[in-house]
Amino acid sequence: MFALIGFFIVTGAVIGGYLLEHGNLNMLIQPAELVIIGGAALGAFFISAPQKVITIVARDLASFFKTEKSDKKTYLDLMLLLYEILVKARKEGLLSIESDLKEPEKSPVFSKYTAITANKRVSEFLYDSLRIIIASEMQPATLENLLDTDIDTRQEEALISSHCLTRIADSLPGLGIVAAVLGVVLTMSKINEPPAVLGHSIGAALVGTFLGVLLCYGFVGPVGYNLAYKAKEEENFLNVIKSSLVAFLDNAVPPLALETGRRAIPSKDRPSSQELEDAIREWKKTK
Repeated sequence: MFALIGFFIVTGAVIGGYLLEHGNLNMLIQPAELVIIGGAALGAFFISAPQKVITIVARDLASFFKTEKSDKKTYLDLMLLLYEILVKARKEGLLSIESDLKEPEKSPVFSKYTAITANKRVSEFLYDSLRIIIASEMQPATLENLLDTDIDTRQEEALISSHCLTRIADSLPGLGIVAAVLGVVLTMSKINEPPAVLGHSIGAALVGTFLGVLLCYGFVGPVGYNLAYKAKEEENFLNVIKSSLVAFLDNAVPPLALETGRRAIPSKDRPSSQELEDAIREWKKTK
């Protein structure tokens, strides 16, 4: 939602300022410049990226306007989900949650926390981590190293789209110059035309430079940064899961394991210990 608002602000500010200076809007409508800049940028991306990277970028762009919740309530849901799992594992043994992991979408535990399970990357990390704990007698330090490796790998993949778009953005001003130079070449072929014709042709050529810079700093670059922030938010969820599970495997009782995970939540979204206790108390009333 905010990204869409940002697009409108950038466009409105640039076009509005241009019109305030009594600019001719028709001069900015240069489809050929967009074809040159956009086509060259897309072609360069295809040259530089293997097919799997192109697929990842296309997937992330398709879900760009989809908002993943990462507020205090979502973290509380994650805390309650972890608490319910850990309490069940402590009372009934680790094997008791194996049935929940076979079909998580039908599990009476996981199905209640759709804000968490809807995020495929976060839920898969949780399921895989629990399966590892059930299937092996792993030491806490070993599990922590394993989950750190998993998080690093997932984070590297999550940042692929951001890195690609940032590189594309960096190339756009240069491609804008290419479009402008081609416009100047065309202008030189009209050197015998009246000044009004030459002025129009030079102005159209300069639109290429304008579009390249605007697309870089006003649109493509910010989209890349946005995807990086989303990847970081997702990493925070993974760290909360990791900290809680490692603490539980190190013989911490569920409330203490959750407190360890709570400390991994960024301060702006972190529920207080009292809020967490209240949420657990409300959950117990439903049992």
